[in-house]
This record gives sequence, C-alpha cells and structure tokens, in this order.
Amino acid sequence: MASFSRDTVAGRLAEAGYIADAELASPLAIQWMLQRPLLIEGEAGVGKTEVAKALAAVHDTELIRLQCYEGLDQSAALYEWNYQRQLLAIEAHKGSSDPERIEDEVFSERYLLERPLLAAIRRQTPPVLLIDEIDRADEEFEAFLLELLSDWQVSIPELGTVKAEAIPHVLLTSNGTRELSDALRRRCLYHYLDYPDVEREARIIMARIPRAGATLSLQIARMIEAIRKEDLRKVPGVAETLDWAAALVGLEVENLHDQPEIVHETLMCLLKTREDSARMARAVTDRLLGKVA
Repeated sequence: MASFSRDTVAGRLAEAGYIADAELASPLAIQWMLQRPLLIEGEAGVGKTEVAKALAAVHDTELIRLQCYEGLDQSAALYEWNYQRQLLAIEAHKGSSDPERIEDEVFSERYLLERPLLAAIRRQTPPVLLIDEIDRADEEFEAFLLELLSDWQVSIPELGTVKAEAIPHVLLTSNGTRELSDALRRRCLYHYLDYPDVEREARIIMARIPRAGATLSLQIARMIEAIRKEDLRKVPGVAETLDWAAALVGLEVENLHDQPEIVHETLMCLLKTREDSARMARAVTDRLLGKVA
C-alpha cells in the first residue's frame, strides 16, 4: 500500500475539489497508513460526508456508504435474502423429489442481497467505507459495528463465515446527537471538523464555483462568518455557502456592496427556518454587510 504524507493528502484532496487544512490532512494520512477507522465529529454542514467522497477520489477506490438512522438493524446494514425470488424459485420447483437441493439453491449467492457492510468486506480492492451519522443509530447497532470493525468477518448461517478480502478504509461521522461509547471511540482515530475559517471557505468557493472570483469569494466567506455568529436555530453549513455563491454568480453579482438588495433576497439559500428568516431582517443584513471589506 502506498504511503501518503500530510502534504500529499492535502494536495490530492484539493485536486479532488476538497480544500482541507493540515489538522484534517494529518489524521487522514495516518488513518490510511494504519488501516484504523477515523471518527470525524462536527456540526451538521461542515463537510464531514464530503471528506469520504474526496478520499475515495484521492485513492481512486470505491466509496461505499452506510447511512445510519434510528432503528437501523444488522440486516439493513449487512445483508438480506431476496425473499421474492426465493418464493418464486420454490414455487417453480414445487413437487421436486430433492427438497434439500432446492433449499441449497435458494440460499445461495444468487439470492443474496449485499448491503453496505458486507459489500465493503468482500471487495478485493479496499474501498472507503463511510458510516454516516453513527450517532443516529442505537447502542445495539453500535455494539455490532464495533465487533465487525475488530474481526472483519461476519457469519451468514446459510453460507458460513465471510472474511474480509481486504480491510476497508473506514470513516465514521457524528453530529453529536448521541454520546458514542468509549469502546467505539477507543477503536477509532479521532478528528473534530469545525466550520472553515474565512480564507479556507473562500478557497472552497473558488474551487467549487468556477465563475466566483477571488474578491467575491472572500466577501461571501466573510459574510457567512458574520451570519454564523448571529443567534440562529440552524447555522448555515458549507453546502449552503456554495448554494448562495452559485446563486450570486448566476445573478451576475460581482461585489456584494454593489447589490445589497440581491444579497438580502438570496439569503433564502442560507436560512432554513421561519425564525431565522425573521431574525435576518434587511437592517441586520445591511449591518453585517457593512462589516465586510
């Protein structure tokens, strides 16, 4: 396996469109080298999921994503049988003199539906396995996941034990809605991903919105920084920043100070609740805009 330095990872992430700081590039390089899971925590919208997408592009490998949610169980994450096809096969062989052969057939690979975790350990080339928002899953699923991350094998009663062809490179994300177990944290490397600073957010805008010039990108990043300091229910994330930048570019805004009306009208790209929209009255927008150089 090739080794990657912090600077190499940061450079390749930038080529893939993800602008990372040294604090993120270092754990990603170590995670890839040690083949240890990396837990990335942070507020919603800071770009945690995008890290996995960019990392898969950097290493030219497949990205397999497991989206966690309340009530997620092993079958939805690991594997299921294609019951409809199995019933059709049983019906087609009804009256057969060899029922054991039919049973062996319907519980074969042909009828197995891979879910993300099983798919990840059966790839010959190690993929990036993104376990997204692990804090939304319950503690029972977390315990199962911890066992899988330790052994890298699963038991399918009808087929036997499936061992990993290659160890996936695992990234877990958490928004902090539930406290994760100490056992899971000990198993993982850790990084807290915060909102980008003004300079890095401006670089992100220029990388993702080609027509956004340096001046406009810096103004947008400064305005976003000011908005995030307001008392909002939902602080805008990087995705909202990019939506707003794309809207401003599409409306041919080159300088925020030249068209304050459009600046205020397009804040709908950033504000996601009725209360936040009410708080960002025109007077507030003008006040914040006045602080933007």
